[in-house]
Amino acid sequence: MIESAKNPVARLIALYLPQFHPIPENDEWWGKGFTEWTNVTKARPLYRGHHQPRLPSDLGFYDLRVPEVREAQAQLARECGIEGFCYWHYWFGGGRRIMERPFDEVLQSGKPDFPFCLAWANHSWTAIWRGQAKKILIEQTYPGVEDEKEHFEALRAAFLDPRYIRVDGKPVFVVFRPWELPDPDGFISHWRRLAQENGLQGMYFVAMSNNFLDPRLRSFDAITSNPPYDFLETRKTSSKILSRLRSRNFGSRLNKWLGNFRIPARFNYNQVVESALDGVPDEPRYLPCVIPNWDNTPRSGVRGIVYENATPALFRRFLMKAIKRISNRPAQQRIIFLKAWNEWAEGNFLEPGSDFGRGFLDAIRSEVFIDHS
Repeated sequence: MIESAKNPVARLIALYLPQFHPIPENDEWWGKGFTEWTNVTKARPLYRGHHQPRLPSDLGFYDLRVPEVREAQAQLARECGIEGFCYWHYWFGGGRRIMERPFDEVLQSGKPDFPFCLAWANHSWTAIWRGQAKKILIEQTYPGVEDEKEHFEALRAAFLDPRYIRVDGKPVFVVFRPWELPDPDGFISHWRRLAQENGLQGMYFVAMSNNFLDPRLRSFDAITSNPPYDFLETRKTSSKILSRLRSRNFGSRLNKWLGNFRIPARFNYNQVVESALDGVPDEPRYLPCVIPNWDNTPRSGVRGIVYENATPALFRRFLMKAIKRISNRPAQQRIIFLKAWNEWAEGNFLEPGSDFGRGFLDAIRSEVFIDHS
C-alpha cells in the first residue's frame, strides 16, 4: 500500500496564495508583469549569514494560469498527506474581487480533483512593502446585509462543490480578521441561514486570531492562530529591548542617523517550536496553525522578520506537537492549518525549494501517517 492511500492522523489544510500570475492592479502599482516571483528573485542577503534568495526547485517559477501547475501542486500535497488547500479569497465589498482567476478555474474545470476551502482575506491593501502602510491601494469595505448576500451568492457554487472541505457536512470558511467585521454575530447568522436555504447543512466558521478569548469571536465554530504574529505578540513586553537590539531599531532619530545599519528582526525558529501552542486552550474549538519557516524580507526589506535556522526536522517537531494536541478530538475536528503552501515572498512555503528540496513535505509524510494515539 502506498503512503498516500493510508488514513492520515490529522486533517491538514494548507493555506494557498492564488497569486503568481499578472493582474492589472499589480501592473499599475508595481510595474508591468509583476508577480510574487519579482520580489523573490530580487531578494538579497541583508546581514551576514542571511540566506537569500530562496528559490523554488521542482515546480520552478510557475504561472498559476497553467492547469498543469495546479495539478502538480495538488499531487505533491496529496502524496504527503495534506487533505486540501485553503485558497485566500479577496472580497472588498460591492462585488470587488482580485486574484480570483486561479480558484475560479479550479472550480469551473473540476481540476485538480483535490479538496479545497476558502479563507476571506478581509483587509485593505496598502503600500506597506514600500514603507507606506497608510497609503490605501484597495480598501476593504462592509456595505451591509445585501453585500453579504451577494458575497455568499458569489461563492455558492464553491460551497456546493463535492470537493469543498467540510466539518460534519458544513463548508469550512476562514475569516482572516474577524474583529474587523462590523457585526460578526450578524454576519455568521446571516450566512448560516443562506447556507440552509441553499441546501447546505450550515457553515463551519473559523476565526484567525491570537486573542482566543475575544468575545467578538463567540459565534465562530473554531479559532486558529495567525503565525508568525502569535509568537511575536507574546514577546512584545518581555523582550522589547532585546527585540530592538535584534532588529537594530533604536527609534526614528537614531535609525535615520544609522541608516543602512538597520537589519530585520531575527528570531530562532527553535524558540518558535519550543513555545508552540503555549497559551492555546486544549479544547476542540481551538485549531493549531503550524508554520514551517518565515522570512518576509523579499517584500519588506529591513522592516521584515526572519525566523532563522528553520529546518524540516524542527518543522516536524512543531507538527508532532500539533498532532498530539488534536489526537483525541472527533475525527472531523482534527484540523491543523499549515501556513503556508506557497507564500514565497514571505519565505513561508512547503513547496520544494533550493534549500531542502522536498524536506518539508517529507516531514509531513513522516508524521501524518503515524499512529500517535
